[in-house]
Amino acid sequence: MKARTVLVLTVVVILGVAGVYLGVQWADANYEYQGSLIEPAMPAFPIALAESDGELFSLQAHQGKVVMLYFGYTNCPDLCPATLSDFKKIHDSLGERADEIEFVMVTIDPERDTLEKTAQYVSAFDSSFIGLSASETDLQDIWDGYFVFRAKSGADSAAGYLMDHTTRTYVIDKQGNLRLTYPFGIEYQAMLLDVEHLLDE
Repeated sequence: MKARTVLVLTVVVILGVAGVYLGVQWADANYEYQGSLIEPAMPAFPIALAESDGELFSLQAHQGKVVMLYFGYTNCPDLCPATLSDFKKIHDSLGERADEIEFVMVTIDPERDTLEKTAQYVSAFDSSFIGLSASETDLQDIWDGYFVFRAKSGADSAAGYLMDHTTRTYVIDKQGNLRLTYPFGIEYQAMLLDVEHLLDE
């Protein structure tokens, strides 16, 4: 009798564990991303640029983390600071898990944005944010690799000129694959949901 009871309990436990596992797998398979999903996922175009502290930033070296990538410039009056403010909200919402994600801005205006200026600009939003700049020659392949549009627009009395540019945010998963993009204006909570899902993969 005892053996039968133990057997029944064992079967119940196994079925329970299996049910939880299958439930998680089902939820994962049926998750609907808030951003534009890249299917099939493709390796992110390589980025390898010096940081302001002299260290080399390499996407490959950051595999194991999620990377949120934006292309902007320090004289941007509106879209860039708004995007970086959303990055800050996502960073703070993640709490201790914020260490599992990198927030990166690559300049589209190297004529004015030195490496130091770009790094200082993004660090004003959060000290962990990474700002990258280099020569136009070094950056051109990266812009092309992410299909980034950039062009000078009319002169502005304060900034000298403005830049028209791609305003999408790119998300690279822990395996180094480009997984998602977001248009400017999407709520940060939507991006946060996707990032949390990618962190749990």
